[in-house]
Amino acid sequence: MSGRVLILGTGGTIAGVAESSAQATGYRAAALSVDQLVAAVPALADFDLETRQVAQVDSKNMSYAIWTDLHREVVSGLKDGQLEGVVITHGTDTLEETAYFLARTLVAAKPVVLTAAMRPATAVSADGPQNLLDAVRLATDPSAAGVRVCVHGLVLPGHAVRKRHPYAINAFTASREPGATMEEGWYTVPAALPEPLGFEPDLPWAWVEIVGNAAGQDGRTVDALVAAGVQGLVIAATGNGTLADPLLEAVRRAQQGGVEVVVVSRCAEGHIVGQPEHGLPVLCVTAVQARVELLLLIRWKQGMQRARVAAAKPGN
Repeated sequence: MSGRVLILGTGGTIAGVAESSAQATGYRAAALSVDQLVAAVPALADFDLETRQVAQVDSKNMSYAIWTDLHREVVSGLKDGQLEGVVITHGTDTLEETAYFLARTLVAAKPVVLTAAMRPATAVSADGPQNLLDAVRLATDPSAAGVRVCVHGLVLPGHAVRKRHPYAINAFTASREPGATMEEGWYTVPAALPEPLGFEPDLPWAWVEIVGNAAGQDGRTVDALVAAGVQGLVIAATGNGTLADPLLEAVRRAQQGGVEVVVVSRCAEGHIVGQPEHGLPVLCVTAVQARVELLLLIRWKQGMQRARVAAAKPGN
């Protein structure tokens, strides 16, 4: 029997069911348990598997609470000396956000592999079983240490994965680093992963919003969000990081008011090259991943402030 792997289920299309095997849309997501998913893949009997159901949701409803629970379960699994790796079954809608969150908060000396499916488990050509098998195989390979996404025969870095298509089987790609391929095993050298920020689960989550640049865009949305108390803004800029003048002026006002701001490109592929003339901070990730980055950055600053206050108390 092959190595021991922990599989954490969260729901999603991979656990979805439809009334007919001909249906690849109009299904009910998160209907099957992680144990049912495993039972449907006979080849997984060759592995020593442990399963836990962390959540059972359509990933459009992924929440901070589930992220916190998932993070705790993964950390626990990574500390288990008997486990070779962790697999997470997830919906595709918010996969790139969860993968980014885990990649930026985990120190993972073992593989942490997210997998998903574009078709429900009942579809005549369901992609979930092969993706799950590939993910488990990958989780037993020490060279795959870190947060990875394993779908449609590809292995993509968790911090750079992006969903490029709403329906196609090959819906995922990487924004920068090329991925590896899965054919009975792990191929090519895994891409380097960034140093994680860490994660303190008892700190509050910030309010961060995404605002896009577009024809006719002005600064009213930004001004309204700032007035309402927003703590962070991701600006999805046109092209190579450009912003309409009224929007840029509003963003600068927000910065002066203490709001954290980052800029990304709204383009479906690629990322901002160089430093745009406006000089605002730039991230080479998707807008939703940049939102996760700001959420974590603000939490980290809150943690540093809490530590300073604690250290200043008498007796410390």
